[in-house]
Amino acid sequence: MSLLTVEGLDVRFGDVHAVRDVSFTLEPGECLALVGESGSGKSTAARALLGLAGPGSRVGARTLRIAGRDATGFAERDWRTVRGGTVGLVAQDALVSLDPLRRVGAEVAESLRLHRTVEPNRVRGRVVELLREAGVPEPEARAAQYPHELSGGLRQRALIASALAARPRLLIADEPTTALDVTVQAQILDLLARAREEGMGLLLISHDLGVVAGVADRTAVLRDGRVVETGATAGLLSAPRHPFTRTLLEASAVRPPRRPGPVGGQLLQVKAVSRAYGSRAAVQEVSFSLHAGETVGLVGESGSGKSTVARIAMGLLSPDSGTVTLGGGPWSELPERRRRPLRHRVQLVHQNPYGTLDPRFTVARVLAEALPRHPGRQERARELLGLVGLDDGHLTRYPHQLSGGQRQRVAIARALAPEPDVLVCDEPVSALDASVQDQILRLLEDLRERLGLAILFISHDLGVIRRISDRVLVMKDARVVEEGAASSVLSAPRHPYTRALLAAVPHLPGPVAAAHEAAP
Repeated sequence: MSLLTVEGLDVRFGDVHAVRDVSFTLEPGECLALVGESGSGKSTAARALLGLAGPGSRVGARTLRIAGRDATGFAERDWRTVRGGTVGLVAQDALVSLDPLRRVGAEVAESLRLHRTVEPNRVRGRVVELLREAGVPEPEARAAQYPHELSGGLRQRALIASALAARPRLLIADEPTTALDVTVQAQILDLLARAREEGMGLLLISHDLGVVAGVADRTAVLRDGRVVETGATAGLLSAPRHPFTRTLLEASAVRPPRRPGPVGGQLLQVKAVSRAYGSRAAVQEVSFSLHAGETVGLVGESGSGKSTVARIAMGLLSPDSGTVTLGGGPWSELPERRRRPLRHRVQLVHQNPYGTLDPRFTVARVLAEALPRHPGRQERARELLGLVGLDDGHLTRYPHQLSGGQRQRVAIARALAPEPDVLVCDEPVSALDASVQDQILRLLEDLRERLGLAILFISHDLGVIRRISDRVLVMKDARVVEEGAASSVLSAPRHPYTRALLAAVPHLPGPVAAAHEAAP
């Protein structure tokens, strides 16, 4: 008996037809991947399978059977009997999905107690086991922490542990490895593979076609709410029939490292900075410089210290030792009253623009807030949108009316508003599908060359780092373990950790794999 049978799934939000006539089946132990661009209906379709399509939605289907039960007429009380125990969900945004007022261990324990999968006296021990299996270091200590005390990658691992705690027969995983570096990603995929060997079905939503190639038995490609191509994963990715599938594969192709272009004067210099939180060293003796027209890539596993380095570089966090200079003058040592007039020179592009754009503000107001004293704010807002490839029509829209790629473009426009010298990009494309990711990277490359920006680019995605960086720093356990030109570090790494990162990168079959092999 199939775990999941879907025929003619249809989801509407008012006049918006988000999912159209989607059909598929999923067997025990099988993995089906849903891939497509941002806004193609992947997540909406998946959440509709749990009665979670959202307010204002109208969901219909000719057939929807979950573990043998007809779900077409489910009321909310029926859905509650399915969620967690029969069907688990790993949502993409772990910070929103985890209760900020509850410790991580309590979050995982709730699922164990609710579904009674272990004896009460074994709950605490099982929580630690689940966190350890999900790749959480020091699981006993992490269980006692709150979500805001964990990095994005650790939060995602905690969410996966919670979803697997009740041993669901079917797991819906929406971008489960987006926030994870490649070594932890491999560990999580291994964990999911073991669960599948025990009969769990997996519905995987991912924009990473390398991950899909290594995990999914079958793949369905969605565009504008419709399935445009489906089939065995190996065949579909090696010899796609639909033009849109070929476009996705081309956008995912590994490109050779960027050829370093001309660089200008030194804008930012980080000299031997260290920072600890209590007894834990977050950053130790990190040094690098950043020049106009240059991109320095910062890569490492979750918790390695990348984001702490970014906060120190931005002047949001003071180092315990070492210094940061901006344009040759003091930066980290300045009191805030003297730093504030210079803050416009260093701007941040965040990983999650939806979380940093005020949902009550139109795009016009978002940009106006970044231009408080500009004499021609409205005209400047139009110019900024033009810089990031959006037209004036977007000025009246709210964040929820934009796609993920459009929101990130608005976030970049806002960062450019005060005319900075330095952009700090913290995982700016990790949540985007391959084609939109390609657009944003092209945009950043163009802005760097046109405006002479210096970019500190933080990412766990080595393909992205290879694509955009002139130089690369590899961090592990709060230290830089390797640095140099991107072409050298990513083609002939010296440090064992860098080699392990590169070895863990998932690859695509067929023409895309050939492109990877051809890359210098």
